[in-house]
Amino acid sequence: MIDMTETKRSNPSFPKRFLWGAAISAHQTEGGLNNQWTAWELENAKKLATQAPYSFGRTAMWSHVEKEATNPDNYVSGTAVEHYSRYEEDFQLLEQMGLNSFRFGIEWARVEPEEGAWDASVIDHYRTYLKRLKELEITPVVTLFHFTLPVWFAEKGGFEKRSNVAYFVRFVEKILDELGRDLEWIISINEPLVYVGESYFQGTWPPNQTKKLLGFKVLLNLIRAHKKVYQLACKNRRHKVSMAHNLSYIYAGDDAWVSRLSARVADYLVNQWIVRRVRKHSNFLAINYYFAQRFFGYRVHNSEKNPESDLGWDMQPDKLYELLVETYKKHQLPIFITENGLADTADKHRKWWLMETIRAMDRALKEDVKIIGYLHWSLLDNFEWDKGYWPKFGLAKVDRKTMERTLRASGKWYGMVVKRLRS
Repeated sequence: MIDMTETKRSNPSFPKRFLWGAAISAHQTEGGLNNQWTAWELENAKKLATQAPYSFGRTAMWSHVEKEATNPDNYVSGTAVEHYSRYEEDFQLLEQMGLNSFRFGIEWARVEPEEGAWDASVIDHYRTYLKRLKELEITPVVTLFHFTLPVWFAEKGGFEKRSNVAYFVRFVEKILDELGRDLEWIISINEPLVYVGESYFQGTWPPNQTKKLLGFKVLLNLIRAHKKVYQLACKNRRHKVSMAHNLSYIYAGDDAWVSRLSARVADYLVNQWIVRRVRKHSNFLAINYYFAQRFFGYRVHNSEKNPESDLGWDMQPDKLYELLVETYKKHQLPIFITENGLADTADKHRKWWLMETIRAMDRALKEDVKIIGYLHWSLLDNFEWDKGYWPKFGLAKVDRKTMERTLRASGKWYGMVVKRLRS
């Protein structure tokens, strides 16, 4: 296990204005929501609980999480972790760790629960929320679409219809009018390829479609929505806008031409295609990094020596360095790492993951890659979509019976390192 003496030996150096933080999303933490996901959860909870042993029974942590993962209640977000009412407690965690940035979401379904009906009390809530972050000198990074839709918008077809993009733009315009003076960093759309892949290619998320052509249409509409948000937000020069892209480092495991070609094609489809379509409408490049994929031939074969997260995800945090260098070289946009983390109930690997990530960023900075900041996913244990509550991504664990928050050892360690790097 890596300790503080190792960080001193490696002697990383970061810019004074570097943003160190953590991230959450509204649906995964706030609780008490009514959107297209909450309806879907109630309809699918039993099915998801039944499928869990087949999906995750071979993972190392299964015996520790089986009881929770096979309980249908695990798959209903419900009260979540009550961040909407307990945000002050969560801001104290940020303070405790010495973090100076925080990514969160403004839930469209709260702000506009019925078409054209704005909830003034919700807008006031987010206004107070932003004011408190400002008082604490914590820079907000706001996400405007993080997989969830108001029920009325979903019933209109959501982003399946090009004409519906106007409703989302209207919502964004309302947020900027009401809250824009307290915002600088804006994420328009979170992980559009993940949303389309899960919802329209694999059919595992609502609306459970397996229509690739329709999914491609949704993707194009999300790109249109982002461009319109960029144009709207950049009328005020204080706002900086990006999509959040879930990028993987994809590489050939040998010199065989088929391995190199497979890696190149996969990199284009996963990483380059969508970035190239929005980079001229982005002030920075927001990257969510979780995966690296090594190709032998036309298949991915990662090393069996690599540790796995509780979800069975292969972990190569060090490959963030190569991804940063190559991405910056290709697109020449400042990079903000807006998500990066792992499911780790026992808190066995999180310190190692964080240290390898910090080293990777430090190496990239030394090669003149412009990096704005780093936001760890997640501040809190939360609701991980169709996986429910059993995967634990939090720097802080949450007892969902008492809602007590407790920083894990890795969270405390991250705080110590950040304080030293900021000093």
